[in-house]
Amino acid sequence: MKRIAILTTILLLCATLAGAQNKQTGKQSGPQITATETEFDFGSIKEVDGPVSHTFTIKNTGTAPLVLTRVVASCGCTKPEFETAPIAPGKSTTIKVTYNPAGRPGQFVKTISVYSNGKDGSYILRIKGIVE
Repeated sequence: MKRIAILTTILLLCATLAGAQNKQTGKQSGPQITATETEFDFGSIKEVDGPVSHTFTIKNTGTAPLVLTRVVASCGCTKPEFETAPIAPGKSTTIKVTYNPAGRPGQFVKTISVYSNGKDGSYILRIKGIVE
């Protein structure tokens, strides 16, 4: 009787560990978006100098091609530019973000939402600074 109980316990433990390992492996497959930086501080900028830009580098750290479907800024004063071509696993692309400070004195924080076929669906980038 003890032998049956021990064997049953071992079988249940093995089944549980096998299921957990399959779930962990599943999380690692597919496209995955990452960025070398998620926030950029322009510091103090002068309104009269016009628009300022920063380029974010996006990398696919997953196992399948990553496709950026939409990149949307939180304000019309911020313009993102990006490529729609698939990004192979291990490869990178860039998103250029341009902020126009005209008529917007003071501190600013803008978000750029990056939508993709990656595991998380969306990814947030931020720019900030002070317009003098």
